[in-house]
Amino acid sequence: MSKIIIINGPNLNLLGEREQTQYGSKDYNYLMDICLNRAKVLNIELEMKQSNIEGDIVNIIQDARKYYDGMVINAAGYSHTSVAIRDALSIFKKPIIELHISNIYKRENFRHKSLISGVVTGIICGLGINGYILAINSMHEILQNENK
Repeated sequence: MSKIIIINGPNLNLLGEREQTQYGSKDYNYLMDICLNRAKVLNIELEMKQSNIEGDIVNIIQDARKYYDGMVINAAGYSHTSVAIRDALSIFKKPIIELHISNIYKRENFRHKSLISGVVTGIICGLGINGYILAINSMHEILQNENK
């Protein structure tokens, strides 16, 4: 059984409340439910974490090296600003999918550059919270292929 972690950055705990035109009306509990249900179907052990604090996210990434086969990260605003998160991701050495609910390229210019993109396996953006399901499916495929 593959083990993956989904890490969510700042303000994602407020899904459904903030900027519904960008992030939709479904809340964080709904997001957790659909992700856990999809993982169960694929026989994946999934843990989800969320923090608004950069250092906590770095600690979660560092600890994940010991326990998880792959990672999905929506670093949110930290995608564009955090060298520390980028450095932690580069130490992970396992498959990582960067995820954004909104299309960062249709938003403000400062969101067009992600510091973490250069150290991840792949990127999903602009597909709403359905991007999480696509990320779980993709990580499942990546891990299945690595084990062949």
